[in-house]
Amino acid sequence: MKKLSIVISGVALLASSFYAPAQDRTESLVNDGFYTRETIPARQPIPYPYVRETDVMFSKRVWRIIDLRQKMNYPLYFPTQVLLDRESLLQRLVRAIKYNEITAYENDLDGEFTTRLSYEQVLNNMDALDKVQKQTDENGQEVDVTVKGEIKWNAIKELLVKEEWFFDKQHSTLQVRIIGLCPIMHSLRILDTGGEEEQQGGEINRIQLFWVYFPEARNVLANTDVFNSFNDAQRISFDDIFFKRRFNSYIIKESNVFDDRRIAEYTFGGINTMLESDRIKNELFNLEHDLWEY
Repeated sequence: MKKLSIVISGVALLASSFYAPAQDRTESLVNDGFYTRETIPARQPIPYPYVRETDVMFSKRVWRIIDLRQKMNYPLYFPTQVLLDRESLLQRLVRAIKYNEITAYENDLDGEFTTRLSYEQVLNNMDALDKVQKQTDENGQEVDVTVKGEIKWNAIKELLVKEEWFFDKQHSTLQVRIIGLCPIMHSLRILDTGGEEEQQGGEINRIQLFWVYFPEARNVLANTDVFNSFNDAQRISFDDIFFKRRFNSYIIKESNVFDDRRIAEYTFGGINTMLESDRIKNELFNLEHDLWEY
């Protein structure tokens, strides 16, 4: 029993330090710097070239995961607490939803954008709404206590991207258009394995929070700068990261006849899943490469 209590207290201490309280973003009362930053806030997203239906010789829809914990993807993940001079991708998207700059959609598996979500529904999916809990006061009576909800930015560790690759015969290039983004939150669920002397185990639940239609969000992303580790004066925007494909990811699904099943459903995980993901990626690369003669 003593061994079990030590394990539980260790988990509680880890959770309390991992989920730092989130505060509302505030604006500085003075110009925090020696000049006014005007470049990024005034930027417009780079327009895509117009594509006619008759010029699309080939198209393939794929879904991929951006693991925000990978070093290359840190600019999308950090900061995990509210700062004055910059925001993470998820903080900016949630703030844009709150002030009706963009629309959030139902967190379905494929991202069909069929049902709109309100800001309160988004907070509910993130388990960030205020809760009323019963607690015992000093007189031994139960009273209702309101626990203020907070967004666990640290727990949002992955980003699901829905995109479409196509070959444009007008430009003789294989191009890609991102259709939607869906943040994924990791939630630890404690499992009771039985005996009193046994340690409690746990499993990670991956919860899709909401979908964002990427073409609609580009204006917001283009006006939000991203931290540059080498030079604070030369920052890019979130839209630049996606437009220039400056992120690391892996494919989890492609459009297929089997109800658009995921790769993990027919490879049963492990190295075979990653090999299948690489096979799909290489097929897209070879499609364009084989059309040219050297």
